[in-house]
Amino acid sequence: MEGSRVWRDVRFTGIVPFAAGVVASVPPAGVVAAVLGLGQSGLAARLVGVLGLVVAIATAPYAWRLLVPVAVRFLRPSRAMAMTERVEELTAQRADATVAQAAEIRRIERDLHDGAQARLVALGLALATAEKLMETDPDQAKALMREARGGAAASLAELRELVKGISPPVLNERGLVDAVRALALDVPLHVAVSAYADLRLDPPIEAAVYFGVAELLTNAVRHAQPSRARISLSRDDGDLVVEVEDDGRGGANVRADGGLAGLRRRLAVFDGTLEITSPLGGPTRVRMALPCDSL
Repeated sequence: MEGSRVWRDVRFTGIVPFAAGVVASVPPAGVVAAVLGLGQSGLAARLVGVLGLVVAIATAPYAWRLLVPVAVRFLRPSRAMAMTERVEELTAQRADATVAQAAEIRRIERDLHDGAQARLVALGLALATAEKLMETDPDQAKALMREARGGAAASLAELRELVKGISPPVLNERGLVDAVRALALDVPLHVAVSAYADLRLDPPIEAAVYFGVAELLTNAVRHAQPSRARISLSRDDGDLVVEVEDDGRGGANVRADGGLAGLRRRLAVFDGTLEITSPLGGPTRVRMALPCDSL
């Protein structure tokens, strides 16, 4: 592949002087003719000089325009090169998706082990103890039953939160726009949401956008100390464009091991992009764009 690129560059270097170079040399040639002609005393020479000046001025704005199509024609990657680059890109995206999926599975296992599972084990022990005490110490048994009921309620709440972190019910039931609006209501600052009314996407894309917005809002509240934020979801030639802006102190940047880099990798799985503008003092603007055939 490297040899193909070298041959492409050599071919362009040999062709461009005769293609774009000839046209680009017209204004300098006109200037030279104008200088030589106007420097002579003869009428014919002066006419040549004036003609050269007119040609130089008339062609100067257009002389280099041929360079663009020539460069596009001879410097663009071949079909094989484009396919190779695409395969490399998809391989990297698959590796990132695999790593992210493994990390998410470990998080779910940890949450289950440390939270709901531990509570359910304690619940089982409490019920077993209450069963033994039912005849000898009914009051103590009733107290253990009350504790078990509280533990069951707490376990149920933790399981609901875990399910919400995996696949939010509001996202499945009401779609992306309403899910983002519900998310904005849970954030401890004023968040304005504007969205295209008829926005329906494939479920994996909706989930990626939802969790991306959630991460951006969490980062803003945690690090930027904003008083308000704005979220917009719109369509742009078949692309979904999501913009999240806050009036915090700014200074957000993408670190290799940071959450924004992880968000960029997750969006790249769908050929999405992430652009961040966050000068010191704010505001911070984040733009997510994803190509969506379903729009």
